[in-house]
Amino acid sequence: MMKSERLWIAALLAVLVAALLPPGIATADTEPLFQFPQSTASIHTAAGHDVKFRIWTADRPNRQEQGLMFVRDMDDHAGMLFIFQGSQQITMWMKNTYLSLDMLFLDEQGRIDFIAPRTKPLSLDLIEAPRPVTAVLELKGGITERLGIHIGDKVLAEGLGRGN
Repeated sequence: MMKSERLWIAALLAVLVAALLPPGIATADTEPLFQFPQSTASIHTAAGHDVKFRIWTADRPNRQEQGLMFVRDMDDHAGMLFIFQGSQQITMWMKNTYLSLDMLFLDEQGRIDFIAPRTKPLSLDLIEAPRPVTAVLELKGGITERLGIHIGDKVLAEGLGRGN
């Protein structure tokens, strides 16, 4: 077997292994999700409902860059919270993200200021709220519509609503 054939087979195997990894398993350049801080978040809706989610927190720049990349499936009541230092214009994308997500952009009090629903998996398009925010909560695509979560609803989670 020629060297180029061996390299091609090795590359193909690497792609297949990555495609078959269970959710939360890291690839060479990522950290396993189980190593991210975990907690709960609750969304208090205008209709008076409290919806709870298990969340991972992207608390460092490398974790914020990774986000939910390479995750192939996620529970309806799971998500990832990105908390930033102070209010700023935040831009997100879906690079290497296989799931459609609802991105909830949050103000300093944890209120939902903007929702980017059902983002397109693997897209490099930039997703941005119209105003500066302090956090972004990513949930499974379509869940905000299904659960009646809207702009103005309040997200309660560790690290939110303290004016950061």
